[in-house]
Amino acid sequence: MAVYTDVSDDALRAFLDDFAIGSLVAFRGIAEGVENSNFQLRTTQGDYILTLYEKRVNAQDLPWFLGLMQHLAREGVTCPQPVADRQGQSLKILAGRPAAVTTFLPGVWPRVIRLEHCRPLGQALAQLHVAGRSYVQERANGLGPDAWPPLLQSCGAGADTVQPGLLAELQAALAEIVPNWPGRGQTPSLPRGQIHADLFPDNVFFLDQKLSGLIDFYFACTDFLAYDIAICLNAWCFAIDGSFNITFARQILQGYESIRPLEDAERACMPLLARGAAMRFLLTRLYDWINTPADALVTPKDPLDYLKRLRFHMATKSSSGYGF
Repeated sequence: MAVYTDVSDDALRAFLDDFAIGSLVAFRGIAEGVENSNFQLRTTQGDYILTLYEKRVNAQDLPWFLGLMQHLAREGVTCPQPVADRQGQSLKILAGRPAAVTTFLPGVWPRVIRLEHCRPLGQALAQLHVAGRSYVQERANGLGPDAWPPLLQSCGAGADTVQPGLLAELQAALAEIVPNWPGRGQTPSLPRGQIHADLFPDNVFFLDQKLSGLIDFYFACTDFLAYDIAICLNAWCFAIDGSFNITFARQILQGYESIRPLEDAERACMPLLARGAAMRFLLTRLYDWINTPADALVTPKDPLDYLKRLRFHMATKSSSGYGF
């Protein structure tokens, strides 16, 4: 279970007294997720989500995240909404952690990805990008390419305990990816805007066969829009055996371009962006795999799943390999 900070009944009831959302009926920890402590709340007025922000989330960024969610909802994107207390404050402190209550979105995330999930996903991602254009505040991507070499260095020799030769393989891949990232070297820059940056299947809800909402915006940032697509291709289009499902990819891309057509430069950069996206998640998983205590209440994800994906992208030289 991804609960790092326990909350007592008394502390929670005192916390909720500041809100006009009824009295507490029940609450439970939510197993999904690895970054924050999440609880489902049921009050006499309905269901809500309580999040205590942990680990990589910088408390100074929280107003930006909450503001983005409010902005996207006003622009028609279905996502959780921060609930303000009686004084109009959405960000508070509980159990020594920054905390917020958000609205509850109905639906479930797809445990098994099917073709019918992919086009709606692409459409929803494009709608998010279009809606984010008018959210003018920017937030740098703290897990962008400049962070990858230091992150690998922090793993050090521990990388080779996960798989012999892993450190050298990742160093060689970084030497190819980082200097050629869009806007560097001979690679042109690309359209930028607000991106989700973590749109994995467990952050996309479906209800009655339709996409019902997007959640977990706590890695959102201002970056290349096409990089967000590359993250989705990594997260949605690979089978357990590491094979790439180009049919899924084609549906995501067609859904996306039905809302926001891509520029030629964005298509051409997709192999590079996909390598970077695979590297980013491989490295954070690798760091967690090496550093998570054995008695932690969360199971770290296997970084080698993303090594298979990185190898696929390193061997893919053309955007046609992704279904364009």
